[in-house]
Amino acid sequence: MTTDGRDTTRDTNPGPDVPLDWGSSQAMNAFEVLMWRAEADRALSSTIVGLEQLDVLPDWGRFVDAHDWAVRMVPRFRQRVVEPPLGVGSPRWAVDPEFDLRYHLRRMAVPGSGGWTELLETAATVAMTPFDRTRPPWEVVLFEGLPDGRAAYLLKMHHSATDGMGTIQLLGQMHSRRREPSPGKPRPPVPEVMSTNPVEALVSQVVSDVGAVPGVLGDIGSGLLDAVRNPKGALRYGQSLRRVLTPPDASGSPLLSKRSLTWRFAALDVPIADLKAAGKSAGGSVNDAYLAALLGGYRRYHEAMAVPVPDAIPIAIPISVRKPDDPEGGNRISSARISAPMVADPKARIEEIRALILLAKGEPANDVIGMFSPAISRLPGQMIAQLAGPMTKGNDLQASNVPGIREEVFLAGAKVERMYGYAPLPGCAAMITLVSHGPVGCVGVNFDSASFTEPEIFVRSLLEGFTEVLALHPGAVEPTART
Repeated sequence: MTTDGRDTTRDTNPGPDVPLDWGSSQAMNAFEVLMWRAEADRALSSTIVGLEQLDVLPDWGRFVDAHDWAVRMVPRFRQRVVEPPLGVGSPRWAVDPEFDLRYHLRRMAVPGSGGWTELLETAATVAMTPFDRTRPPWEVVLFEGLPDGRAAYLLKMHHSATDGMGTIQLLGQMHSRRREPSPGKPRPPVPEVMSTNPVEALVSQVVSDVGAVPGVLGDIGSGLLDAVRNPKGALRYGQSLRRVLTPPDASGSPLLSKRSLTWRFAALDVPIADLKAAGKSAGGSVNDAYLAALLGGYRRYHEAMAVPVPDAIPIAIPISVRKPDDPEGGNRISSARISAPMVADPKARIEEIRALILLAKGEPANDVIGMFSPAISRLPGQMIAQLAGPMTKGNDLQASNVPGIREEVFLAGAKVERMYGYAPLPGCAAMITLVSHGPVGCVGVNFDSASFTEPEIFVRSLLEGFTEVLALHPGAVEPTART
């Protein structure tokens, strides 16, 4: 989340002494309400984690000062969620009058031998621990004791605050481009605490809803008029909506059918340029090659476990609906579910995946969550969980690809060498995230220990899946697992 300097390569003038315009809306959008309230079902946790490898251990005093600066620059990190009475209406963000930075910052030694195996086990435990919902939903842990004097930085946030791209936007602004301190940087005052209680949150919601009625009615009237004028277009949208709402043809693999509340983390490094070249050799993109590698890993895991390989498995992928002029932060994503091929040939796998992804992204109704979530978000948490659960619990894989930071960045004087993302595991067997950091594709694997009962075999299988895809580009660097 933080360092103690602005992006000096892009903004040599520190600018006015004002907070950054990141996640500044007090209102939660409907999708964010869904993620906040769906946690009435413990399996639908919406915790996201960023884990960075640092080349040295930062000085603790400078590290704390960096975060004090950051919570002034980004008001969201002083805000908690306020629910209206009886959960009627949408919750809102409000400055926490009891905010205490010390609660959110922790320092911990990596247990045991101090390797990545122990780090990832501890990081997963931190991720599984629920937030105190009466406080701002974020925490930081600085891990010390990694080999060669390295350290690790863990940022834990609730997904209702932002999506993957919003997180990268935040890190891009908050990480420094130099080791040295940046004197003269902006230092806004502590945000003023405004009186916000549950009743006021409800009143704000009513005012907002009433104010939105003319626009909603106008949209409905416009939509009906468009349907009359263009019945073929309306029919196409209806057909698209039916396809989007229809579950994937593939059934979940019996091997991966069990679910629990236990997360496990793994981390892989893959050469991003070679992965892109491998995808291009098969007529696909780096994302197509990435998905093909994951499916290859799933295939090899089935083979290693002596279980028949299914023809396809149900997977979900996020689709960003973020526009260039959208405010930074927040959540602007939709999702597509597809029957993903498990064919043996990696080239054919890339080709089939590309065709499926292009179809999914081209669906006029692919933002169906955004269309229905305003109504759903008014429901109590238990009802939201019952509606949202089937959309994720049946997935054998959810996979995300987030463009990361290409340039060198620093945190309180320590260089960020790797940046892994661990998205929530909302009842699916595994959630795997690729974050490009310079030349390295950092793959964060969050998987259910009940679904994958042999974690070492699963990680090895994923490496083999990347290896067979990278082999399409002769001379590619071998992928590695952090151990």
